[in-house]
Parts: sequence; structure tokens; C-alpha cells
Amino acid sequence: MKIVVIGGTGRIGSKVVGLLRQRGQDVLAASPDSGVNTLTGEGLAEALVGAQVVVDVSNSPSFEDAAVMKFFQTSGRNLLAAETAAGVRHHVALSIVGTDRSDNGYFRAKVAQEKLIGTSGIPYTIIRSTQFMEFLGGIAASGADGNVVRISPGLFQPIAADDVAAAVADVTLAAPKNGIVEIAGPDRAPFNEIVARYLKAIGDPRQVVRDPEARYFGGRVEEHSLVPLGEPRLGRIGFDEWLRRSKAAA
Repeated sequence: MKIVVIGGTGRIGSKVVGLLRQRGQDVLAASPDSGVNTLTGEGLAEALVGAQVVVDVSNSPSFEDAAVMKFFQTSGRNLLAAETAAGVRHHVALSIVGTDRSDNGYFRAKVAQEKLIGTSGIPYTIIRSTQFMEFLGGIAASGADGNVVRISPGLFQPIAADDVAAAVADVTLAAPKNGIVEIAGPDRAPFNEIVARYLKAIGDPRQVVRDPEARYFGGRVEEHSLVPLGEPRLGRIGFDEWLRRSKAAA
């Protein structure tokens, strides 16, 4: 089976490509560097010839509200049109848990992407993931105020990138759901506590302050804004194990 992974050289995409190849699949890792650009449409038609499944784990190069909305809408339209022309039978896209429960600009753009997928007529599965553990450094930086890091006490359930990739690979080889699958890490705790544990583990002396008014990249965080409301597929790598692996690899 030919599978095209859009964003196939990125953090998640490269892992998905490797897992699918290990399972004997014919996988094309597509990215602008390989001549496939969903934003301009360059190389899309050629890349999708003979493809049965397309996996979209691409990301916007800019997180500014207008730019990220333009990216997901434009690239989404281009990709789905090319898939329709090529007769693709399953579109898999990686999204975020809580996209429809936040005023975060990035989340709004992912909602727009999901709507395009749902109305495309192509069989699909959307995988909504909680935040990656690998993003905790950037999250802490976004809440930094001098030697203090202000983080909401809303619930948080981060997932390791390896577990995200494993879930995406499994969904890719399964039948389309024509709906949403949610994935999350096995550990749930207040957001501020997770960030405090992360900073302590890496030897960062900054103090994490519990701040109910703290924003998450511009979006307000309620108690359940960032965690699944139902029963998600849980990753295998716990937060403490991920911290140990990260320190060992450093």
C-alpha cells in the first residue's frame, strides 16, 4: 500500500514514516524539502499518484494567528483537492485535544482544518492529541515572567512523541473512522504541577506560579480545556519515564 506522509520529515512525521516502513508499507515522506509543498500545491499531484492513504502531520512555520489560519486552510484545500483527483481512500490528520474548547488562535486554525476534512467527501480519521511532552520547554518559555513561570492550574495530560507516532501509524493502517480518535499520555495532573516537575528535572531554578488567569499561547485555560472529555487511547510512556529518557539522551 502506498502511503504519503505530509510533513514526513518533522518530529512526528519522521517517526511515523519509520514505523510504517517497518510494517512493510511503501511510504513517501513528503515535505517542501522533497519538492512537495501543500501551501503552493507544488509537487502534490505527482506525489499522490497511486496513493491509497495520506497522513497529514504538517505544521505551520508561523504560529501568528492569521498566518496559521492561512496555512491550515490553504494547505488543507490544496491537499484535499489533490487527494480527490488521485482517488485517495483514507485521509489521516493529526489535530489537538480541545481545539473546539479554546480561543487560542492556533486551535481555531485546527478547527478550520478539521471542518475542511469533514466536508471533503474523502474517508477520514482525525487524531486529536494532547500536548507533546517534548513541547514543555517552549510552554514554560511562553509563561515566563522573569524568574517566574505563570501556568494555569487547569488539567494537563501530555503525551510522548513516540506514543503519538505509534497511534498515528496504527490509525493509518486501520479503516477510516469518519470521525475523531483522541490520544493522551497516561498521567493527568494540574498544568502548573507538570511544568514545575519538568523544570525541576532539567535543573531550571525558575519558580512555577499557579495562576488561574495565565493564558496558553493567548488562549484562556479552564479546568478541562486541554484534556480529553471521554476515554482516549493512552500512551505507554509515563511522564517520569519520559523525563528519565530525556535526561539520559541529553
